[in-house]
Amino acid sequence: MVKDPAAESAASHELLTAKGPRRASAAVPCVLGKAQPLSTDGRKDVPAGIGLGLRYDLARELIDRAPSEIAWVELHPENYLRRGGAYRAILDEARERWPIVTHGLTLCLGNESEPSGASLAETKNFLQSVGTRWHSEHLCFGGDDQSLVHDLLPLPFTEEALSIVVTRFNRMRDAIDCEFAFENVSYYAPQSDDGLDEARFCAEILERTDGKILLDVNNVFVNSKNFSFDPRAYIDLIPTERIVQLHVAGHFIRPDGVRIDTHGEQICRDVFELLEYTLERTGPIPTLLERDNNIPPLDELLREVQALQTIYERATKRPREPKEPSTHSTRLA
Repeated sequence: MVKDPAAESAASHELLTAKGPRRASAAVPCVLGKAQPLSTDGRKDVPAGIGLGLRYDLARELIDRAPSEIAWVELHPENYLRRGGAYRAILDEARERWPIVTHGLTLCLGNESEPSGASLAETKNFLQSVGTRWHSEHLCFGGDDQSLVHDLLPLPFTEEALSIVVTRFNRMRDAIDCEFAFENVSYYAPQSDDGLDEARFCAEILERTDGKILLDVNNVFVNSKNFSFDPRAYIDLIPTERIVQLHVAGHFIRPDGVRIDTHGEQICRDVFELLEYTLERTGPIPTLLERDNNIPPLDELLREVQALQTIYERATKRPREPKEPSTHSTRLA
């Protein structure tokens, strides 16, 4: 995931005070304007299919045209908290047309300092107001209580890091009172002798938190090329029943062969193939096309969405392959 520095929120700097046992959701969305019908628990159902990020540069045309290729949209709460005007108008109109899923930028799960109960309450209210079925944040380090680094820095695959993530994940999930997921990130320095240790680390977090994962297929592929591991073996180590959403994007290849997750290029064939492999195992789950940089005209994006939909339909119509239970023991330091 490529972060937008302009989206940083003061709510991401403070210390967490909300604690206690998990509670069943009783969310009742606030009214921001007309919205799609909600399910009985107060949250919108997200249809299987391809979604697109609600980027400000595209939002007006996307809303006006409401293309049938788009089944749902994803947005970052940091772009809308405490903002009115055009941003609020876009949010209201998007809610009339599509289910919304939220994906955060600043509440990184590897941070030791945590946001305050007040800021998480604000986030919780926003999530309820848009009716998201789940919320996700990044499995990375992003700063401390004084500043943000405006990047997604990788975590070491250690017991210490695991303990920090599990504690923070559980407290944040309690505070926002919503299904919660983390997203795997790309990284550019080796974090382990075995690249598959990242998948084992993710699986261990899922086991200890009973949580969900937003699996970024492009990040898996980028890391596999940069650090020489089998991306399909990585996918096989993630419990499919824990995967709530997929991300897919393009990446940049430097002259020296290093691949950089930019969300600024078209998806390459290898990533399309890894997505298909993943969907054959998960079945139909919401899949997002991420495009945050070098954003092309909407018609060009829609052609890429159509290509994704073809793969999606082909993969999810096949009988799902039985999967042996994975052994996700992580070599923790």
